[in-house]
Amino acid sequence: MLILLLVFIGFCLFMSLRTLFSPYKIKGKLVSIENFLFLAVIYATVMIGFGLIYALLHLHGIPVLGESGGARPAEGLSETLETSTYFSAMTLFSVGHGDVVPLGVGRMIAIVEALIGYTIPAAFVAKAVFEMEKQPPVVK
Repeated sequence: MLILLLVFIGFCLFMSLRTLFSPYKIKGKLVSIENFLFLAVIYATVMIGFGLIYALLHLHGIPVLGESGGARPAEGLSETLETSTYFSAMTLFSVGHGDVVPLGVGRMIAIVEALIGYTIPAAFVAKAVFEMEKQPPVVK
């Protein structure tokens, strides 16, 4: 069951990230509400997806996250989801605070997530520039 859930989450992550490279046309200006929401949905999907991966592995007894500073590790489902999502957001958007650290296989997962987090904005900008170059010049 764990493997099936991980494959499903991986598929959802792949499909979300694939939209950055699909022939979706960025409409209008580069800075718009539609483009902001497009990017926000991709980030939210990746953050929640990786958070679920950390939580599932933790709930199946595979240590992937530890809390530093003598804090007790997450025990219940609610605390596990909260800590996993928090760590996922910190890894995706920055280098983290160090209060939650990856352990074992969690380190490799965190590396992949950080790489994706740094790649999303670059891919979005590259796609926007490529789409703008394909459009014919506007003559006034």
